[in-house]
Amino acid sequence: MSERTENRSAGQGQGSETKAQRRLAAQLAAQKAAEARKRRQAWLGAVAGVAVIAVIVGVFVVVRNGEKEDPKPAAAPVGCAGDFPKLPEGADQALCTKPQATKGEGELSGLKATPLIRGTGPAAQAGQQITVNYVGVSYKTGEEFDASWKRSEPFSFGLGQGNVIPGWDQGMQGQTVGSRVQLDIPADLAYGDKPQRPGAPSGPLRFIVDVLAVQ
Repeated sequence: MSERTENRSAGQGQGSETKAQRRLAAQLAAQKAAEARKRRQAWLGAVAGVAVIAVIVGVFVVVRNGEKEDPKPAAAPVGCAGDFPKLPEGADQALCTKPQATKGEGELSGLKATPLIRGTGPAAQAGQQITVNYVGVSYKTGEEFDASWKRSEPFSFGLGQGNVIPGWDQGMQGQTVGSRVQLDIPADLAYGDKPQRPGAPSGPLRFIVDVLAVQ
C-alpha cells in the first residue's frame, strides 16, 4: 500500500470517528435536555401542589377567623311578659313574678330583713332614690292590704327621708339592686296598733320588696 492510500484511509477513519462522536454528543445533549424537562416539570408540579395547599389553608384560616370574629348576638334585654316590671341587668327572672307573701310565725319583737334573692347591683343608701316592687300583708293573718303589682307600676321614694314608714327607711338600707327582701316590721315601726291614717293596716306587717333601681 502506498503512503497516499494509507493517508486517505486514515482520514476516512478520523471522519467516521468524528461523526460518531457528534451523534453521541447529540444523544447525550438530548438526554440531558429530556432529564432537565422532567426535573422542571416535577418542580413545577410540586410548586403547584404547594400553591393549592396554601390556597386551601388560607381559605380555611379566613373561614375560621370569620367564625371567630363574627360578633355574638347581643343578649336580649332583661324583661318580663307585658313589659312589667323592667328588671335591672343580670336580675333573677323570678322578679318577673309577684311573690307569695304569707303570715309570720310567733311574736315579732323587732325589725327583720331577710334576703330571699340576693342581687348583684349597688347597695341602696340613705338619700338615694330607690325604686321597688312590693307586696304587703298582715304579719298575723297574711291578708294582703297593698301591692304595687296590682297597679303594674313600681314605687319610688327617697330612702331615709321619712317619706315611708320607719321599717322601710331602716330595713331597705344596704339592700342591693336585683334583691328580693322580706321585711318583717313591728307595729311601732309601721303604722301602729291604732293607725291614724285612714285605711292604713294595723299591727306588725310583712312586706316582700324587689329592689329594681337606686340613683
